[in-house]
Amino acid sequence: MTKHRNMTRRNFLRKGVAAAMAAPLFINSRAFGANDRFTLAGIGMGGRGRGDLGGALGFSELRVVAVCDVVSSHCNMAKDRVDKHYGNTDCKTYSDFRDIIARDDIDAVLIGTPDHWHAIIAIEAMTHGKDVFCEKPETLTVREGRAMVETARRYGRVFSGGSQRVWGDYNWFHRMVRGGAIGEAREAWVNVGGPSGLCLLAPVPTPPEVNWDLWLGPAPWRPFHPTLIRGGFRAYRDYSGGGMTDWGCHGFGGALFTLGLHETGPVEIIPPDGKDHPRLTYRFANGVRIYHGGGWGGILSFKGTEGEIPRREKGPKRETPPNIYIPNYKGRGGIFGDFVHCVQTRERPFRDIEIAHRTATHAHLGNIAYWLKRPLKWDPVKEEIIGDPEAGRWLDRPKREPWSLL
Repeated sequence: MTKHRNMTRRNFLRKGVAAAMAAPLFINSRAFGANDRFTLAGIGMGGRGRGDLGGALGFSELRVVAVCDVVSSHCNMAKDRVDKHYGNTDCKTYSDFRDIIARDDIDAVLIGTPDHWHAIIAIEAMTHGKDVFCEKPETLTVREGRAMVETARRYGRVFSGGSQRVWGDYNWFHRMVRGGAIGEAREAWVNVGGPSGLCLLAPVPTPPEVNWDLWLGPAPWRPFHPTLIRGGFRAYRDYSGGGMTDWGCHGFGGALFTLGLHETGPVEIIPPDGKDHPRLTYRFANGVRIYHGGGWGGILSFKGTEGEIPRREKGPKRETPPNIYIPNYKGRGGIFGDFVHCVQTRERPFRDIEIAHRTATHAHLGNIAYWLKRPLKWDPVKEEIIGDPEAGRWLDRPKREPWSLL
């Protein structure tokens, strides 16, 4: 048994941070050249995680060397995919992410776990010199996001969020609005699902292939239910923010980027009141409003001083967007290619953690307004809810011992 496996979880976290702080800040774990191959490990190899893994395998600039999941069948399927791709049996499997973090021959991690694990794993990976590609929503709480940003900056790590649709699906909107097709943009509608709620699933015996205590990790203890390990966790508040953060990180992310608001936040969040505000409304300092639901153009709709898009009278056919350049992915091959390029060049990716955090925060604030059924005033600079201490407590959550963000 290796030394790190004898550590308690708390000691592992503390010793990891101490070791990272002893190293020079902003110095990468290795110096990359344009032709260097780096090593990658996958953590959280359920359906979405294996999908991301498949995308990673398409890049010759990296080599996947290990996979990890608390469900052994997920891990074995991921290993089979990797070994088949490389034509060997070298991919190592683990059930505990700490085994991945402890390997100093791994340069980057792909995190596809449920949302409640993202922050702890990402922060530990970065303090141990690893770059991070993390599925959206990158956070369970606002405070987690800020901690992730600060860690990435302190240790000079590349961190890409996984909202590929922000550019891949919605760049038509970006070009149309930024190109002046609707004049000055004033309103946006985002059609995504609602907030998460309490988990009241009936207890089911835990199968031997599942390390249930480690799946729960920092979340409150509850009995096993198979729905939770099959992607059904998103509906429940202890693990995720529901449709608001799941597709919301795509949809709200697309709206915020279109409007140039992706590096700030709203100043007021108003839940539906059945009168003046039929839909959850975000108001920004410049007067722009974003509404949850009510759009006519699929997931995104926009209105400005000179019209709207999509134009309802035009039917399903979209106009040709203006031929303008908007900074987006670097490298080749979409969002993961952007990550690969940035790992090698040390640039910040399109969905850098600061921007991903701001998008997730937008969705989290909407959830808090829904849960408490009252308006919130938000300071996007200090990242504080103004004048409502009860609401402010929702900016973070207690974590089950012994897990913490240090």
